[in-house]
Amino acid sequence: MKDVAARAGVGLKTVSRVVNKEPGVTADTERRVQEAITALGFRRNDSARILRKGRTASVGLVLEDLADPFYAPLNRAVEEVARAHGALLINGSSAEDPDRERELALALCARRVDGLIVVPAGDDHRYLEPEIAAGIATVFVDRPAGRISADAVLSDSFGGAHEGVAHLVAHGHRRIGFIGDRPRIHTAAERLRGYRAAMADAGLPVDESWISLGPTAPGRVRAEARRMLAGDRPVTALFTGNNRVTATAVRVIAAHARPVALVGFDDLELADLLSPGVTVVAQDPARLGRTAAERLFRRLDGVVEPPRRVELPTRLIARGSGELPPARG
Repeated sequence: MKDVAARAGVGLKTVSRVVNKEPGVTADTERRVQEAITALGFRRNDSARILRKGRTASVGLVLEDLADPFYAPLNRAVEEVARAHGALLINGSSAEDPDRERELALALCARRVDGLIVVPAGDDHRYLEPEIAAGIATVFVDRPAGRISADAVLSDSFGGAHEGVAHLVAHGHRRIGFIGDRPRIHTAAERLRGYRAAMADAGLPVDESWISLGPTAPGRVRAEARRMLAGDRPVTALFTGNNRVTATAVRVIAAHARPVALVGFDDLELADLLSPGVTVVAQDPARLGRTAAERLFRRLDGVVEPPRRVELPTRLIARGSGELPPARG
């Protein structure tokens, strides 16, 4: 910094203001400092900055799976908000394993991130209480925290599932199957609740054999979809609980002898190019990530208020598969 200041003919404080993008520097002075920085190859010493300010200018993001198309725009939105605040984003995948989630979150805390955004894999987050008490701002996204009070940004899983199933009912379906994720996962449980509520509101009975919750591995989903579509009184429509289940269901339906209506929760790539196009209840993962990140930086800026739960609306996109009538005969 001394070399930069000497070359630009300014004081150390002026260099600091330019480097940290603080106000109070004229355009000409900033230009001279930037030219000196370029000529000398100056780089800010973040270790010294941390010691001085007590902030690392980094935040952690724990996702279920970075490879899942749903989480890509969420991750990107968090990254953009972090970048706008001059912070680096560090992320990792829990693989839906509560132990791995805990390990990742605590590893990020040990590296002194300023805040955490977590997509929960587990249902007990008391392990984060000491970290939150120590000042690490924490926001949960997609699913709420378990056994602690914390900010959460969610989609309306119940309302979206209710709307998707009601859409199938409106197109004449009375036997509707539901295939979802593991029942311990908040979003899966809420979507099942929405399915049951929509059927009840329509005065339709639910045969428990029409419901299947569990891992989203293609083998299990394929077997369950085929089972529901077989027999003397098969389901005439499927409501699928997330994009991975929907992708497998599309393959099963394509090989089925009769048309089967389908509405999936989550949009998926190329859904509009299939024939028929796949009707979905779409979330807005980018908005989820952006809202969670903005909430996090609001905390980091010193705003003190009770934890809030923000629930974002979903949107039904009709493309053809959810509008098919029940097969006759």
